[in-house]
Amino acid sequence: MTVNSFKFLDKKNKTNHPLDLRSPAQTGLRRGLTLGWMRIASLMLADVGAIALARWLAVAWGTKLLSPWTMSPTFLLVVVVIKLGVIASSRLYKAGDHRRDYLGLIKALSLGEVMVLLIAFLYEPDQYISRSTFLLSWLLSILFCCTGRFLINAVTEQLRRQGAIRYPVFLIADTDEQPKSIALVEQQNCYTMLGVATASALDRARREATLEYLRRLGVAEVFVSWSAIQNRLFLCWHFQTAGITLRILPSDLQSYFPKSEIWMLGRVPSLTVRGPVIVGGDYWVKRCFDVCSSLLLLLLFFPLYLAIALLIQMDSPGPVFFRQTRVGLHGKQFKVWKFRTMVANADQLQAILEAKNEMKDGVLFKMKDDPRVTRVGKFLRRYSLDELPQLFNVLLGEMSLVGPRPLPVRDVDKFQPNHFIRQEVLPGITGLWQVSGRSDIDNFEDAVRLDLNYITNWSIWLDLRILLKTVQVVLQRQGAY
Repeated sequence: MTVNSFKFLDKKNKTNHPLDLRSPAQTGLRRGLTLGWMRIASLMLADVGAIALARWLAVAWGTKLLSPWTMSPTFLLVVVVIKLGVIASSRLYKAGDHRRDYLGLIKALSLGEVMVLLIAFLYEPDQYISRSTFLLSWLLSILFCCTGRFLINAVTEQLRRQGAIRYPVFLIADTDEQPKSIALVEQQNCYTMLGVATASALDRARREATLEYLRRLGVAEVFVSWSAIQNRLFLCWHFQTAGITLRILPSDLQSYFPKSEIWMLGRVPSLTVRGPVIVGGDYWVKRCFDVCSSLLLLLLFFPLYLAIALLIQMDSPGPVFFRQTRVGLHGKQFKVWKFRTMVANADQLQAILEAKNEMKDGVLFKMKDDPRVTRVGKFLRRYSLDELPQLFNVLLGEMSLVGPRPLPVRDVDKFQPNHFIRQEVLPGITGLWQVSGRSDIDNFEDAVRLDLNYITNWSIWLDLRILLKTVQVVLQRQGAY
């Protein structure tokens, strides 16, 4: 097979950023899903036919008894459903070697037959049950199901040798790893290699062009070597929102990756991060939750807003609201809304106070006894009430209720390359960093690790837990100043 190398020479293919790391450019089904459904449907149809035929022959050849289990077509359906359910629960419809696990199939059919026998005994405790019928049904179902699987596998292998029903795939690996990885993938006889790229295709500046190129090729799965992705684990979100299954080829099996499963590629274990069936659904659930919740909270907190505004005006001269430029999604700057907690010229005074910064690495600016904070400001910060106007940012789509905190331009300018993962999702009013220590965290790397943990393990349930934890942390005044 000739493999075309993938080069980035045309900047015209670069696409606009999606709304969020979790949001695709367009919603659709996962690529390659049709082939998977066809495989499952063909196996299930073959098993249904085999089980029904085995049962019909067993009733015809076994001892004749007047029993619903031999006379009624309804009970034939019950037998088929029970056995099919056991086969499915044994994961024998999954791709790969699962459909060729004949020993597992025999075990599943045997367990299904025992369940049918037990149900028949409980249903008719006072009547005889034809032992020959159940024995014949068991043996014939094993024979027919295994034969059906064997024939399907043989036909599938033959079609794949002719280039049909193959998954279009792409390989991303360092140059010295490519020959070995290509040979490993081609051994499976179920993939068509559409191209190869080096690890640089996953760099921040090139990844959008890479994903657009993969979409145009119609790639269903991407194989990535461990050395190419070990410092770019957050990229799983980009492949998920593109509806492309990500398979990681390890140099050594040395890392756990969130939301992954072990996939045997031949005899080599491969970490697989599968895209959802409907890509982007999680993002829109989150966005709808943000909009509905922020509208409700704005209505509930309206009297509190008025009271805080009055206190700020009475405490010190200056505006009620403070709007500061923050860096949000994909590095785009926006104005974040807060109740003013500092004196009017706080930004000018910060340059004088930089030497007293309590953050060890200097990326963020934190002072426990900041002289710029007003009396009312201290109270508002203690209970995080100064953050309430950011509900307007949530409505505008600039922020989410939960996510990494948006940071000032001054802080982002000091980012290391690995810190920019924070900018790949919508920033939030609260986040895992805030409920895990808030201002007590004095090392930005620790904060980034918490943000990365949130991004890679994100779910709507995690957002709900963080929101509930935020209420507890605020009421207990943990780490706030």
